[in-house]
Amino acid sequence: MSTYIMAIDQGTTSSRAILFDRSGTIVSSGQKEHRQIFPRPGWVEHDAMEIWGNVREVIGQALAKANVTRHDVATIGITNQRETAVIWNKNTGKPIANAIVWQDTRTQDIVDRLAADGGLDRFQAQVGLPLATYFSGTKIAWLLDNVAGARAAAERGELLFGTTDTWVLWNLTGGVNGGVHATDVTNASRTMFMDLQTLQWDDEILAAFNVPRSLLPEIRSSSELFGEASSQSLMRGTPITGILGDQQAATFGQAAFRAGEAKNTYGTGNFLIFNTGEEIVPSRNGLLTTVAYKLASEPARYALEGSIAVTGSLVQWLRDNLGIISSSSEVQTLADTVEDNGGAYFVPAFSGLFAPYWRPDARGAIVGLTRYVTKAHIARAALESIAYQTRDVLGAVNADAGVELSELRVDGGATANDTLLQFQADILGVDVVRPVVAETTALGAAYAAGLAIGFWESREELAQHWKQDRRFTPAMEPEERERLYRNWQKAITKTLDWVDDDVR
Repeated sequence: MSTYIMAIDQGTTSSRAILFDRSGTIVSSGQKEHRQIFPRPGWVEHDAMEIWGNVREVIGQALAKANVTRHDVATIGITNQRETAVIWNKNTGKPIANAIVWQDTRTQDIVDRLAADGGLDRFQAQVGLPLATYFSGTKIAWLLDNVAGARAAAERGELLFGTTDTWVLWNLTGGVNGGVHATDVTNASRTMFMDLQTLQWDDEILAAFNVPRSLLPEIRSSSELFGEASSQSLMRGTPITGILGDQQAATFGQAAFRAGEAKNTYGTGNFLIFNTGEEIVPSRNGLLTTVAYKLASEPARYALEGSIAVTGSLVQWLRDNLGIISSSSEVQTLADTVEDNGGAYFVPAFSGLFAPYWRPDARGAIVGLTRYVTKAHIARAALESIAYQTRDVLGAVNADAGVELSELRVDGGATANDTLLQFQADILGVDVVRPVVAETTALGAAYAAGLAIGFWESREELAQHWKQDRRFTPAMEPEERERLYRNWQKAITKTLDWVDDDVR
């Protein structure tokens, strides 16, 4: 039997291909960043053709670094940035426009129009999501209405939509020559179009958004045969047997398979997922109800999710927009030169506030500034904002679930930052646990793909792979914890009601 599984991780800032062995250990990887395109304030785009080219390149990098060929790879799993919308012509394979990224806020007018008849929770009972610019549905509607000829082409059945998992799958399996147009339940659950009970597209909601059903991919489970890589690929003939949206994949990679288990991923944004098992739990505290995973013909597992738009990307902003650091890794070094935030709080509401507030009218703010504050305090305030936002979300999870977590498993690139994780434990008052393999997003996609072909036998086997790297235990006095968090909540109020009707 082949030795490895390849995970393709198509993320917000880069695409990666990672080879895993049977122990879930990384053997090799390839990675390439793609451009972040900002045509106007609040607009965020990606070039889908650039992304596909990068995916092809990183596959080759991963194979070359391990000195292996496709014959050594048993199967492929795909994970992806979830709500980013790509629409392309199925006859030419070319996108009709740049992909609209999940952080983009241009569709607020569509949200407002749909919410005028039933409020922001108009479809929440069916799909688990409030009306928001975050999800794919309004992005699809915007592209159809604003790209010349798009709606007519869609009505003729010439166009296809997909989140980036579908875009990669379609191209990898042949594109215009028979490419598979499919997605899994986790990605479908982020469109606003999939009924959580039936796991199928909801025709009434599609009609409300004026989106033709022919545009949408087939919904499948997260772990089954989707197709094989085409003859034009380095991986030709290799099956693709797993797809999970990135945050669900990270949950799977953390082996949080059962109800009551949770993880928090620190990436471009932060995403806390709490597994609720086979029960669909409506949120009363600003969280999302979503699909956690579905294995083949098993019942779907569901989750509560707290989505935070800007965390790791704030560090990139300090680097690229302000220039106070030259690399992302320097933020910890700079922050460690001061003992605290100097009284400054940084609320990075660049795309409004996501969970648990859902305030699209908010914008970013640094408050509490005095002449005492230096760039080191700003760096520390930026890191602390990640931890404060996580406490906001965890409080909502505890309220919805009716039980408080005793520890929080974490993953993602920012978890290499010990200063951040210690402050996270301090401000939460619970242990924060970092695993040995922090690349749990790609690992989860590999696990789902491997289970489908018997590379691994069961979730119990996978759970045995999880190993702790370090545990961060709270060291802050409770009174100080609550004082700092009270100031954070005060800072939140200063960001609200910024966007008026004539300001976007």
